[in-house]
Amino acid sequence: MKWFITCLLFSCCFIACQSVDTDTETTTESITTEAPVAEKEATKAEKITPEATSKTEVNYLETSIGQIPVYSSFEGVESIFNQNNDTTYVINFWATWCKPCVEELPYFELVQKKYKDEKIQVVLVSLDFKRQLEKKLKPFLEERNLVSRVVVLTDNKYNNWINRVDADWGGAIPVTVVYNAKERQFVGEQFANFEELDAIVQRVAAM
Repeated sequence: MKWFITCLLFSCCFIACQSVDTDTETTTESITTEAPVAEKEATKAEKITPEATSKTEVNYLETSIGQIPVYSSFEGVESIFNQNNDTTYVINFWATWCKPCVEELPYFELVQKKYKDEKIQVVLVSLDFKRQLEKKLKPFLEERNLVSRVVVLTDNKYNNWINRVDADWGGAIPVTVVYNAKERQFVGEQFANFEELDAIVQRVAAM
């Protein structure tokens, strides 16, 4: 009888131990499952440092086409919209695949040539797709030998930055911003002719 009771107690203890082991394994498995997520978050935290997020430290220059810089983020060109000096800036967003953009491009070239000795600067911001830079944009620029300053922006997260150019910009191109320290005008459509563009440049520059 004593032997039977001893066996019964041993069996109960064995079953109880199995239950504890099972629970322990389950808990460990859950931690193991979550561990990669924690590792990913730690990796992100390592990359996101004050040095990495500082605009003065981060170089958004992705590459270049000859002497023309190619920026991967709007932050790389944002400073040209916030100059506070006596120069009037004429900034046009365009692309080689945009027919109205190409049609009005000569007007900006005429502005740059007409006011080359004055404090007026034309900046042409190309939004050409990254895959087309070498095959399409580069030959386009070489063929026309543009005198205006050209920069390339490949940041395709448009909704994140178009409002930083102007709140009235709906996203279509061409668009133009003409501004200086005293005046600013946004034009959200194609210019009909050089005279239309020149009139705005003269008005803003006179302020």
